[in-house]
Amino acid sequence: MASIKRYPWISHFLGSPTGYVVHLQKGAVKHQGVGQAFWFRPANSVLSEVPVDDQELPTLFHAITRDHQDVSVQANVTYRFIDPVSVSSRLDFGLQGAGAPPAAGKEQVATIIGQLCQSHAIDQIAATTLAQALEHGVSQLRNVLTEALRTDSRLMSTGIEILGVQVLAVRPESDVERALQTPVREQLQAEADRAVYERRAVAVERERTISENEMASQIELATRRENLVTQEGINSRREAEERAAAGLIQAHAAAERQGISATAEANQVRIVGEAAAAKEAATMEVYQGMDQATLLALAFREAAGSLPNIGNLTITPDLLSGALAGLFKDAPAVQPQPAAVTARNER
Repeated sequence: MASIKRYPWISHFLGSPTGYVVHLQKGAVKHQGVGQAFWFRPANSVLSEVPVDDQELPTLFHAITRDHQDVSVQANVTYRFIDPVSVSSRLDFGLQGAGAPPAAGKEQVATIIGQLCQSHAIDQIAATTLAQALEHGVSQLRNVLTEALRTDSRLMSTGIEILGVQVLAVRPESDVERALQTPVREQLQAEADRAVYERRAVAVERERTISENEMASQIELATRRENLVTQEGINSRREAEERAAAGLIQAHAAAERQGISATAEANQVRIVGEAAAAKEAATMEVYQGMDQATLLALAFREAAGSLPNIGNLTITPDLLSGALAGLFKDAPAVQPQPAAVTARNER
């Protein structure tokens, strides 16, 4: 932004790097260029500053399609001043004093470019339907406006160069736009509902699979439990059979042992009896050849083993004579004196 310092009867101008200044003094160009600095007298000088940097001009206008639908076009035009002297001579870019209204050069450029854009866009949109304008309007309008503005004679003679045109949007009225959006919204809603239904179907299928797996697991557990109970019954029955068989074997073994013991005892008794009988028979055979006195002596000896202890023994003459008579058969008999035999038992 250029700055002007004012002194009595004279002022000083200091330019900016983006402003092209044209100093006219008495109708003749005194100074011109970018970044100028000079003294001038306000009484006979006119200063104009034309920006030489790129300028952005947004524009918005309406047009009617072939099927009588109103659409709004939003565009942005980039331009610059390539001939600042011509621009300063045809447009108002003068530097005003303090308190004066600003120069209207930019507003004039905006009006010129906006009217050119609107006229060419209206001609292009009027030949297309709403659907075509919405589908291909942005690219078609960009090409048409770029070509039309760059070849416009007024802009070229003024010293304005169009660097580019961008069509940002071609939109119908709000009611029409909502109506056009409804089928797409319904389709999107239908797709969303279908996705929800598919997700629910997948969830139900997964739940069914989980339920089937749980049921299969329960059936498998029940089958295994049944097999376990059956196997436990078989094991118990086999264990009982084995215990019965073992008991039977033990009973047979005990019976056999008892039979063997009984047989052994019977054989022992028989052998002992036979031995005792043989002994008795041998004894009888021995006793058959003995006389009465010997037998009597043997009887006394056998009886003595089972008789109680006898402390005193009294032998009478009759008993002694009989015994002596047996011992001495050939000796003469001696008449003994009567005597009494008394015995006293002692323990």
